[in-house]
Amino acid sequence: MKVFLAGASFDPSYGGPAYSVPRLGEALAERGIEIGLWSPGNTALTAPTVSPRPALTPLGGTLAEALARFGAPDVIHDNGIWMPHNQQIARAARKRRIPRVVSLRGMLEPWALRHRRWKKKLAWALYQGRDLRTAALLHATAEIEADNARALGLQGPFVTIANGVDLPASVTRQTGGKPRRTALFLSRVHPKKGLPMLLAAWAKLRPAAWELVIAGPDEDGHSAELAAQIEALSLGGEVRLAGPIYGDAKHALFAAADLFVLPTYSENFGIAIAEALAYEIPVLTTRGAPWELLETHRCGWWVDPTEAAILAGLRTATETPDAVRREMGQRGSAMVAEQFDWGGIAMQFQRAYQALAG
Repeated sequence: MKVFLAGASFDPSYGGPAYSVPRLGEALAERGIEIGLWSPGNTALTAPTVSPRPALTPLGGTLAEALARFGAPDVIHDNGIWMPHNQQIARAARKRRIPRVVSLRGMLEPWALRHRRWKKKLAWALYQGRDLRTAALLHATAEIEADNARALGLQGPFVTIANGVDLPASVTRQTGGKPRRTALFLSRVHPKKGLPMLLAAWAKLRPAAWELVIAGPDEDGHSAELAAQIEALSLGGEVRLAGPIYGDAKHALFAAADLFVLPTYSENFGIAIAEALAYEIPVLTTRGAPWELLETHRCGWWVDPTEAAILAGLRTATETPDAVRREMGQRGSAMVAEQFDWGGIAMQFQRAYQALAG
């Protein structure tokens, strides 16, 4: 079987899909599926998130050039919507009569639709609604994402498959002898992540012997807005903007964290949450992320996306004894290993592709 797998970008600064799309390609290739991996900016050829291997071919050039080099696929799997290349892929798939899977990647969530609303309404009327209605299969990472898509009139068919996550080779928690505990945010620094709410809540609580580290690539100058808020709230000694962090430095941040915080308004999955749990870190996030598992597996706190709820969650999390937080993190790591292994995720996609290709 041959699958043409497309994403907007595989540069790490792009966020979760820059990791999860190539990683899905690797996992599918390990199952014997021939994968062609392409993005419009040719990042499949240069990004550190892409690891060429047998059965996985990073592709450059235009869409037409990439398809010509790869050969006729059995399935085209596109990730994301709204962008010009998504429309090009839809047209190419219809012209060649190739089944097309579209991973929505959170782009039809209510918060996302309100962001640049009128531009998206126009695009929906012109091409995006039709392109999604003519897809052979729509992929959501959580049932709530599929429900939100259905509310827009999309009838599918849908498949719900979570993102996978890689467990670290080893986890050595930095627990003893630390002067302060660390609450970590590590994701894109973007308005939808709710960081102003987190800073306002932190300023009201000011937990003793804790620091807040905010790490991740900046989008639209949001880091400068946060820096101004940190200064206005006199949080300079308690909150640190670390910028984009990758590789060994990212591993060290996770290893040193005592709590992971994602105060988001909207996530279709929230891969940073799964990564934190893999490092045995309990998580505080909002109901903007589909992570009821934090409650059912007793490995974190799941609160409303409001300043008051985040404040209450922070108070509970920072006052929880270290030993209890460690037990929560261990339960979370075990849950991630059981439910989000890439091999199992790839197997679910393989079955979906086979059903389409006949």
